[in-house]
Amino acid sequence: MQLIPLPAFTDNYIWMVHDERRALVVDPGDAQPVLEALQRLSLQLEAILVTHHHGDHTGGVAALRAATGAQVFGPAREPMPQPLTRLSGGDKVEALGLTFKVMDVPGHTAGHIAYYCADADNAPLLFCGDTLFSAGCGRLFEGSPAQMLASLDALAALPAATRVCCAHEYTLSNLKFACAVEPHNQTLADYLASATSLRLQQQPTLPSSILLEQQINPFLRTRQATVIQAVQAFDASARDEVSIFAALRQWKNQY
Repeated sequence: MQLIPLPAFTDNYIWMVHDERRALVVDPGDAQPVLEALQRLSLQLEAILVTHHHGDHTGGVAALRAATGAQVFGPAREPMPQPLTRLSGGDKVEALGLTFKVMDVPGHTAGHIAYYCADADNAPLLFCGDTLFSAGCGRLFEGSPAQMLASLDALAALPAATRVCCAHEYTLSNLKFACAVEPHNQTLADYLASATSLRLQQQPTLPSSILLEQQINPFLRTRQATVIQAVQAFDASARDEVSIFAALRQWKNQY
């Protein structure tokens, strides 16, 4: 299986998985990069997986369905381009001989889902949309801090080797904030240097891994003393787990 991030818009990635004959894509906000890749690689699109309803994730779905006949899968509780198979946490999707487990991960949107594949080549795969970013997480447009914290906890509990396929190239800006939160985190400083080098070469910083995110992502580290201390310096009223997470997200919004 090949895993390819297809750049779209300013900073989106449409993820493609293919076996040299058939392909699936995740969150195709724009049909054109997908159609070009299908033609270039002589692939047949079999499935489209959608994590949430925002237009930069769904805008290309109708055109791709019309052009390829691919089956569309998406969240059960969000407005979606019809027709599609609607999914909730615990459901499974079979595509390209792979099995994707659906996870409910509300926060960024109310009905956001993620797709986890334990049996992919090399290492497990996670398509997490805009819930988890490298060194960051999505803004809380519809969900609550408690929901997002629970969603991130569920993702952080996946196997350490899981490849984290986020939908945006936000890594450098997220890392700058993470360094403000934990200025003495050497793993974070090292990752900033390597990610900066990749972007200078116009290479993606993704996929990341669950292990790396546990070490450098402040939104997965809100129970660490260093993060708690930094957040309380920003907002002294933050005391419990949810209020600390909420204050950290607000700090990032203002950063």
